[in-house]
Amino acid sequence: MMNLGSLKIGNNIVLAPMAGISNLSFRVIAREKGCSLAFTEMISANGLVRQNLKSSDYMLSSSEDKPLGVQIFGNDPVIMAEAAQIVAERGADLIDINMGCPVKKVVKNGAGAALLKDPGLVSQILAAVRKATQKPLTVKIRSGWNVQNINAVQIARIAEEQGVDAVIVHARTAVQGFSGSADWTVIEKVKNSVGIKVIGNGDVKSGGDAWRMVETTGCDGVMIGRGSLGNPWIFTDVLTYQSTKSTHVGPTLHERKEMILRHFNRESGFGDGSNSVKRFRKHLLWYTRGLRGGSAFRAKVTAISEKKLLLQEIENFFEQAELPYQQIRS
Repeated sequence: MMNLGSLKIGNNIVLAPMAGISNLSFRVIAREKGCSLAFTEMISANGLVRQNLKSSDYMLSSSEDKPLGVQIFGNDPVIMAEAAQIVAERGADLIDINMGCPVKKVVKNGAGAALLKDPGLVSQILAAVRKATQKPLTVKIRSGWNVQNINAVQIARIAEEQGVDAVIVHARTAVQGFSGSADWTVIEKVKNSVGIKVIGNGDVKSGGDAWRMVETTGCDGVMIGRGSLGNPWIFTDVLTYQSTKSTHVGPTLHERKEMILRHFNRESGFGDGSNSVKRFRKHLLWYTRGLRGGSAFRAKVTAISEKKLLLQEIENFFEQAELPYQQIRS
């Protein structure tokens, strides 16, 4: 159990907001395997305020998708506050402010991780959003802009001062992007510097990794992003390791196939169903990593645009596939 403001969640394992990935079908699959709190992909505050349909679509949810965190990004305190009110009215259980995205098109507009370079503006945005809504509020940050400017502790203290309920720390700099290794000592320093909840993020690829992050940093929760791609079983692994200190045995070929089909069926019923094949192909690339014949399969499916053909290729692949050397572990 972990409390984030007034929100009580079943455990301390959180699914990260990931652009182009964290839609309803992906979130529900993660929840089925043990994730307690899941976030939408980041949503433009400007888009929400201007009533952009695409921005609104990112919030598509269901009764299975609770509690739901909604992440918004922008750099104008007034717009961010208005966007927070909008998502609160539309059913967000928790609101997260993105101050960690390193993507060029985001930072060039002064949003995402670019905000780390302006602590004064960080304070203004968080104060405005806190005033606009009483929903539980978190902020997701990086260690800093670059190695010369590691200021996660400063930003976390500002967040605490402005009434934020938790800070999520991706222990890489913005300049690093997703390269190199996460420096978990930054998470530890943040945890030792504030009284609010701290959720660690970065380089969690197994249940053992999650346990080590909590043990070494003292963080209250663990957010998993890329480690869950093609591997929703990681959430089961984390929960198993927390209770037994042993690794959960990964999926059999049959279980992997059934998960792919269940995920794809959910994807087909989500949003624009006619575009489901295109949206799902990237997941197949991740689901089949490490499987014999996977490379040839992935080459085939990237050219498929029809649902019937894709399902047939999946059937063909699993009829022929054999796990290499030993059963894959999640």
